[in-house]
Amino acid sequence: MKRHTCNPRPDWRHKVESVGLTYHSHDDGPYWDESACYELTRQEVDALEAAAHKLHYLCIEAAETVIENRWWPRLGIPEAAIASILRSWERDDFSLYGRFDLSYDGVTPPKLLEYNADTPTALVEASVAQWFWLQELHAAADQFNSIHERLIEAWRRWAGQPIHFSSIKEHPEDEMTVLYLRDTCEQAGVKTRPVFVEDIGWDSGRGVFVDLDLQPIERCFKLYPWEWLWHEEFGPHLAKESVQFIEPIWKMLLSNKGLLPVLWELFPDHQNLLPAYELAAPLSGRYIRKPKLSREGSNVTWVEGGVVVEETGGDYGEEGHVYQALAPTPDFHGHHPVFGVWMIDHEPGGLGIREDTRRITGNLSRFVPHFFPG
Repeated sequence: MKRHTCNPRPDWRHKVESVGLTYHSHDDGPYWDESACYELTRQEVDALEAAAHKLHYLCIEAAETVIENRWWPRLGIPEAAIASILRSWERDDFSLYGRFDLSYDGVTPPKLLEYNADTPTALVEASVAQWFWLQELHAAADQFNSIHERLIEAWRRWAGQPIHFSSIKEHPEDEMTVLYLRDTCEQAGVKTRPVFVEDIGWDSGRGVFVDLDLQPIERCFKLYPWEWLWHEEFGPHLAKESVQFIEPIWKMLLSNKGLLPVLWELFPDHQNLLPAYELAAPLSGRYIRKPKLSREGSNVTWVEGGVVVEETGGDYGEEGHVYQALAPTPDFHGHHPVFGVWMIDHEPGGLGIREDTRRITGNLSRFVPHFFPG
């Protein structure tokens, strides 16, 4: 594994915007960063792919154990959601995608940091922007990236059944992510309709959710966390299950960091897991504290020797926290990468790398493209 310093393309902003990455920069600098790239070996790519495949099914097994033992409080699952989760699980409702965040140094096996299994972003950059970067600058090389093709194939099963696509208003990253996913769905021959989360309504006369044109919403991809949906004005009607949501409600079990201690209980010393507990004591003052439900690295605390060495702010943590052992963190001259392996229709489909000079990856951490020799 190597980190290369690169010269960005002179017109890189225009080029990434042209493929949908409109949120390439922020006030502190670039988010999409092609002043560097990572070169992996084929064996390292194979290790990341194998780890993600194994971890996905370990998470499903852990979720089954949560259901069997009714460990809902351990994951902070609201009582109102339990019956719907159980029915969704029994139906094996369709799951499109997720993203594993892994720590990997190219030497020790990849370690699970968390599973973004409900509302993962960084998709446009992983699937499209870095692919066009590769074609222009490293055409003879390869990339762990079949995301686009796998998404289209996954959507094909819905041909003839229209799907609504939803995100919140005035959030460019979410809007472009949903627009991209909607495009892959239409490429699969499926009709789509847009509706913002704020514009979803409940038609009490017909007993259905509706969009602004009063068209019934029967299937809906929503880039909006399930734990937030229950608090919306229409939340009480979710239990009626008149909509087939993508991601399905059973993904509340996998997208929850409360699952990390369960995984460690079930599979202690697994090569792709880090020790994780519901109390800090077993980790002897060296751990990461994470909210069970949080987004984009918010409210994470890094502790060494019982002393806080780094932490992030935010509004999460009401449902409680978990404590995870420190991972072997790669350090490339002060840059710390996290490897995001995308799962598409239950199979690994691609890789996106984000890095930061801080050890906690947050919403402003840079996305850096990768390649491996063809």
